[in-house]
Amino acid sequence: MLLSLALAAAAPEFQSTAILDAIVTQFTGKALGEQGGARAPVDKRLKLQACAAPQLEWRSETKDAVVVRCMAPAWRIFVPVDAVPQPKPAPVAAQAPAVSVKALPVIRRGDPITVAAGAAGFSITREGIAMGDAVAGARLLVKVDEKKAPIQAVAVESGLARLP
Repeated sequence: MLLSLALAAAAPEFQSTAILDAIVTQFTGKALGEQGGARAPVDKRLKLQACAAPQLEWRSETKDAVVVRCMAPAWRIFVPVDAVPQPKPAPVAAQAPAVSVKALPVIRRGDPITVAAGAAGFSITREGIAMGDAVAGARLLVKVDEKKAPIQAVAVESGLARLP
């Protein structure tokens, strides 16, 4: 009897993916698979440590993914969302003269950044250091491991890049 209680106490507590699905649905206000809701349920194979208070936020203004993070224990996942199409602005009658504007880098050399990769239903991230400046959509090298060569990524926004 004591052995079974000790084993139960030693077993790791994992975060329920069903609960994560429910809070993502509540956050987006749309059901799983609906326009504006999560594309797919959180992968049940994930073994995340249990989190008392998961925090949710949109990954970007396009609302194409929800970031679910836990501060203690520290973990973070991205849940892809079928983004609601944004209305197109009405055409402007008079066109302003074209002005040449140089795009400003969203990532600068030495910046700490997150490199993300994923597909429908899951994503994975890795922290790294930018090896050069990059505007949104441009490629850059990111050092993620002192013992290995830098990897190539595409700048998305300040502090975020994706694998090409």
